[in-house]
Amino acid sequence: MSFTPFDHPNNAPPPKSFIAYPGGGGGGGGDFDLESGTSIRRPRKHRSSSSSPFHSLKMTVRSSCHRIQNFYKIHPFLAFAGSLLLGVAVLVVLLVSQSSYSGVDSYHRDFGANEASGDYPFARLKNLVMVAGHSIYTSRSCEKVEEEGSWFLEPYQRNPGQAATFVDHIRVGIESASSDEKALLLFSGGETRKDAGPRSEAQSYWAVAESRGWFGKEKNVRWRALTEEHARDSFENLLFSICRFRELTGVYPSNITVVSYDFKEERFAHLHRAAIRFPERRFFYSGTPTSLTSRQAALKGEHLVRLQFQKDPYGCQGLLHRKKLGRDPFHRTIPYPKGCPEIEDLFQYCGTTPFRGFLPWD
Repeated sequence: MSFTPFDHPNNAPPPKSFIAYPGGGGGGGGDFDLESGTSIRRPRKHRSSSSSPFHSLKMTVRSSCHRIQNFYKIHPFLAFAGSLLLGVAVLVVLLVSQSSYSGVDSYHRDFGANEASGDYPFARLKNLVMVAGHSIYTSRSCEKVEEEGSWFLEPYQRNPGQAATFVDHIRVGIESASSDEKALLLFSGGETRKDAGPRSEAQSYWAVAESRGWFGKEKNVRWRALTEEHARDSFENLLFSICRFRELTGVYPSNITVVSYDFKEERFAHLHRAAIRFPERRFFYSGTPTSLTSRQAALKGEHLVRLQFQKDPYGCQGLLHRKKLGRDPFHRTIPYPKGCPEIEDLFQYCGTTPFRGFLPWD
């Protein structure tokens, strides 16, 4: 009698396999409870919905990448040009940002070093009083400072009482500095008249102040009254004096007071101040009247000059530029901005809109 491999010796059916733990290790759908003999079904974990925000974002990014790849295949030249322009734009932004940060960081680092080193002769002075020059004193003595014959006057200045207005400016400047113990007084104005010789407006005003005994305030003011001897117009009176202040103190002025004619306030306090973006709350103007006989002509002339500066805020083009060249008969080399490197870009700027670069007083 023969047996097949699957026959039981007693022709009984083969025993069934026993699953000890249904659902465990790859069986059914849950764990088996040995005590109750029943299987325990556990809730299924729900798959994350395909409509979740992360899924949507992932699909959007994937779609964009496919579109970009297709664009590169279809328009390789345009894609390359666009990538190049984008790279250049990013590089420019980074360079500008780094330059601005470096300028601010350099200024504040140098500011601290200057304060600590004491290399500047007037380091403890913080404010600027600037007297704008309008003429050159030509007399051999200083006994007649209020007489027109003692000054070199242009035809439009030859009016009775004109010389006295120059002396008023000097006096007001001294009084302003005297009332502020942290102020540096600067007389500003270059060698602007050929027939007056190589003498500056600034030195003329300083000499007159000396001859008048500093109007009773010599001990208080004389030691901190100096000159700026290169300015050729009102804008340079302001800008050059700020640079001169930096040369002498190591810092830029916290406050500025300008002394000139009252009818020039609009030009100084608004046009020139706005051109250098100096804060209005820290800018002050002290104006004195011109002579009665010249006031109408002065107002008319001032109106024309303001219109010119409105079109050319930095006086570097057209008529204003030519006028400056005519006020430099001895071809003096202007040293600025060597003494104020932080505002070199402002000195080099020539535009009809305000300068947008870094300024220490921003």
